[in-house]
Amino acid sequence: MRTILVVGGGYAGFYAAWKLEKKLRHDEARVIVVDPRPYMTYQPFLPEVLAGSVEARHAAVSQRRHLKTTKIISGSVVMIDHARRSVTVRPTEGEEYPLAYDTIVVTAGAVTRKFAIPGVAEQAIGLKHVEEAVAIRDQLLTAFDRASTLPPGPRRRRLLTVAFVGGGFSGVEGFGELLSLATALVKAYPELDPAELSFHLVEARGRILPEVADEPGRWVVRELERRGGQVHLNAQVMSAEDGHVVLSTGVEFDSDLIVWTAGNAANPMVHNHTDLPIDARGLLVVRADLRVGTEDAPIPDAWGGGDDAAVPDLALGNGAATVPNAQHAVRQGKLLARNILADLRGRPAKKYVHRSLGTVATLGLGRGIFEWRGIVIKGLPAWLMHRGYHVLAVPSWERKVRVLAIWLAAAFFGRDIVSLVSVQHPRQAFVTAGETKH
Repeated sequence: MRTILVVGGGYAGFYAAWKLEKKLRHDEARVIVVDPRPYMTYQPFLPEVLAGSVEARHAAVSQRRHLKTTKIISGSVVMIDHARRSVTVRPTEGEEYPLAYDTIVVTAGAVTRKFAIPGVAEQAIGLKHVEEAVAIRDQLLTAFDRASTLPPGPRRRRLLTVAFVGGGFSGVEGFGELLSLATALVKAYPELDPAELSFHLVEARGRILPEVADEPGRWVVRELERRGGQVHLNAQVMSAEDGHVVLSTGVEFDSDLIVWTAGNAANPMVHNHTDLPIDARGLLVVRADLRVGTEDAPIPDAWGGGDDAAVPDLALGNGAATVPNAQHAVRQGKLLARNILADLRGRPAKKYVHRSLGTVATLGLGRGIFEWRGIVIKGLPAWLMHRGYHVLAVPSWERKVRVLAIWLAAAFFGRDIVSLVSVQHPRQAFVTAGETKH
């Protein structure tokens, strides 16, 4: 029986394995997924996890719950030797070992792009995983508690200052949702003045949200600034040492919460540890049918998609590749399953051609923007469209019902504002036994 190895359990990998499970005939092939996390993160919900509008666990889709016949290995593939049809697996526990396969599906995803900027590695936090979203939310809530005990001054300002670096979807949506939470939260703290909140969005280019047209992008900037946010365009972070942020424009401020969302970088394993072809950016070279290789030189038994692959965008042409987002990754994952099945059964594979469903973003509770073929919808209707689309898109009815239940509860009782930052140090209460340092 053939072995189909899926490297990475994100959007593309999860959907590829899920659909293969449903379509493979008995004894036709077995599927193995290797991923360090036991769940697929539904990243469009992370901004709402920041704001407490979605429970953290509901933004994570359990692999074992839905991939019932797939073998799931908790670990990472650290090297691919396709010539020998073998990978090296580094499990979460134990020694590395080789794993043989017949067909490989490389959907390892991208990583957060970082730069050698002083202080960033020590101070900033990303926004690609549920754990990061929870930590950001808890840090903000804890900052409010701490600031409320301090007199006005530099330390209090620092606690109430937040910086997001990167003006793509993750940065803008996360910034908008956290700003919405903070402006609502300050009403519960009579000790604090709303004017003390200081939210900074830093973008190196001259505009944010490159996926939308110029005017809607400018409207988003005006909307965020109207709500008290400060948007720094054509600005780069020069230093963030000890939380002191210095921008190339000369602006400086102190912050304990710096969120880094400045785009994606090639997965190091794909870039450096595979004999499969990669392009100048370190992305896997794939054809329009998602087979690894080129039209003239396809690689047998190797497929790829998602954020770690340079998938030709046939809708745009001109040699462009599809942008790394959830819409493409989900669709490519489904097509990977169909094409692998077709290949196994001697049928031709189909090319990936997408028709955009439009661009939609949340900017905070009750605020959003939607654009499709020149049609732009703003405010509450766009926010409702955002929620409607993503509750339909999140895998499984179980997750849809759970998310809807949280939204319904929040509509009546408001968002939960309890910080559980202490879970990051669960033994502290036990070890100290209530003693405080003097």
